[in-house]
Amino acid sequence: MTTPTAEPGSNKYIALAAMVFAVAMTFIDQTIVSIAVPDISGELGISASAIQWVINGYLLSLSAFFAFGGRLADILGHRRMVLIGVTIFAVASALCGATPTGAGAEAWLIIFRVIQGFGAALLFPAALAIVVAAFPLQQRGRALAIFFGISGGLTAIGPILGGWLTNYTWRAIFWVNVPVAIIAVVLTWYARVNPAHRREKLDWRGAGLIVAGMALSVLGLQQASSWGWDSWRTWLCIVAGFVILVIFVLVELRTETPLIKVRIFRDRAFTIDNAVLFFGLMSFVPLFFFASVYSQISLGQSASGAGLYLLIFFGGFVVAAQIGGRMLDQGGARRPMIVGCILGTIGFAFWARSLTTLSEGSQWYWIILSGAGIGFFLGPASTDAVNRAINASYGEVTGITQTLRNYGSSLSLAILGTVLLQVGRDKITTSLSGLGLSNAEASTAANSLMNTTGASTAAESLPPSIREAAFAAIQRDYAEASRVVFYGMALALFVALFFAIFHPGGKVEHESTEPAKTPPRTGARDDDAPGGPLGPPVAPA
Repeated sequence: MTTPTAEPGSNKYIALAAMVFAVAMTFIDQTIVSIAVPDISGELGISASAIQWVINGYLLSLSAFFAFGGRLADILGHRRMVLIGVTIFAVASALCGATPTGAGAEAWLIIFRVIQGFGAALLFPAALAIVVAAFPLQQRGRALAIFFGISGGLTAIGPILGGWLTNYTWRAIFWVNVPVAIIAVVLTWYARVNPAHRREKLDWRGAGLIVAGMALSVLGLQQASSWGWDSWRTWLCIVAGFVILVIFVLVELRTETPLIKVRIFRDRAFTIDNAVLFFGLMSFVPLFFFASVYSQISLGQSASGAGLYLLIFFGGFVVAAQIGGRMLDQGGARRPMIVGCILGTIGFAFWARSLTTLSEGSQWYWIILSGAGIGFFLGPASTDAVNRAINASYGEVTGITQTLRNYGSSLSLAILGTVLLQVGRDKITTSLSGLGLSNAEASTAANSLMNTTGASTAAESLPPSIREAAFAAIQRDYAEASRVVFYGMALALFVALFFAIFHPGGKVEHESTEPAKTPPRTGARDDDAPGGPLGPPVAPA
């Protein structure tokens, strides 16, 4: 990615503040929407599978267009792309909040969530490049620490803010982005960053392939709950999606100015860092959707209560992130990645086991341990990946890591969402049959119940004589279905641990001051402070 330069008299701290405000919306939107899921579904009458698309459409769009956004910023200029991205994101947010009730609500909300993700993909790489350019080399690490620390910390605010706003109206979780966007636009104009850009070809072929491959693979996995695993549509989308992604890699290897420099993966440590991020993030972003809905259905909490439930997770995350960062500085990324994956695997497994107790207090320890596991490895893996990709700029490497992280989250949400719906239907069908309904009646009711996001609302459609017992059964059965999902997230972290063990270890000691002429090798890049950014990305955006 081309690095812009600061104009004479420009204020680097205004530039930093402007970019923090610009990306703040994208971080908050990773978690804030999950809290309002029952309210959105209840008011608009949209199904549980559609609600998953409301969450996943944003993540999928963000991952599919992230590298494209970085390249477009190189060509058109970083300040211009920040302004365009912020505007698209804000307008899409306002339209999400203005979703009409009725038959078109489902399509309306999903479409504008996808557009939100596209706006975020345009602005984030450009914002990062502006922060890098605004500060001299010696101050860049601290500036990036502030950038990622503040903006990433907003992920934790999302659940609380979402719960508070939802008490008024769920639409406010989208409208809150508009004033933030206005502040970001004003500060960006005052920052006076030189809108430098370069003329080069844009890899449209690569952009089309990666978007098609990711979209089809996620579509097939997520729609499997509706189409069925025996449907030709399910397998056509899945197989076609992954085949297109393989073609994308082959095309990029032969493209002079590729969208993604896949040759960077020749470096073993870089590849393992990204594998850990890919599988590890399968347990991070999807967690907010599954835990939020579980807490509101099975634990009977309000939106605010669900926000507090998720905040416990960040208690372990924040502390471990600081320790993991120091471990990275002292001896490299291998140790904090292994420790984090071990703690995360144990935490998620025992959290899963405790879900059916329907007691929040019995889960606290495991929630904190799960958060600590993610906190230990997320920053070190991200920073180590950046520092080892000597042949690429900060923006290009971040484009790769962010693409893989968000794609992993999208796949996980699609797969585990399908599992949740299918397991939940089976268990609720069995419970309702035991309460006296015929198998056909129980199956029909279970399908209807799993397409809602409130146990009490769902139970109201049942005969009065079994309503109370059905309400308790739905809470229990949803908890059991959620337990399978949480075991799935523990398994993803175990796979991440497998990769982390094979990391070559060591830390990057020196910084390259000349562009590399040889294939990627272990070493630091030329646009980072020594040791990489002191504040590695701590959020999934």
